[in-house]
Amino acid sequence: MEQGAQGGAEPAGPAQQAQKVRLDRWLCAARFFKTRSLATDAVGGGHVHIADGRAKPSRPVSVGDRLTITRGSVEWTVIVRGVSDRRGPAGEAALLYEETDESRAARERAAEHRRAERAGGVAGALGHGRPTKRDRRRLDRRRRPR
Repeated sequence: MEQGAQGGAEPAGPAQQAQKVRLDRWLCAARFFKTRSLATDAVGGGHVHIADGRAKPSRPVSVGDRLTITRGSVEWTVIVRGVSDRRGPAGEAALLYEETDESRAARERAAEHRRAERAGGVAGALGHGRPTKRDRRRLDRRRRPR
């Protein structure tokens, strides 16, 4: 069997642009979530938006849709470039979407901020034993600002 005959995810062509797939299946195929049930829970919990609106797991996704996906403290804004309902290798999954430049820059800034937070301050003291009650409260406030 040839390498290309397996029907992997390819950049969107004219035939693939008309194709639609469920949002939860696409999120799993694009490797944002490990299982479809995790993707369904995230969509139902409001962690996935399509064009600035909440979505349902069964909503069809097509090429050109703009998605905002939140996992923990990390947020991606991606544009759908291909559709697939089959979870394949990471290389194929990367062809299914394109992350926006603003999203990439924001993720990198957040990662840098987390690294700096870990290097100094209260989080740096964690390497020296168990945090005190005061340190634990400070850590909780930093992780869950509300």
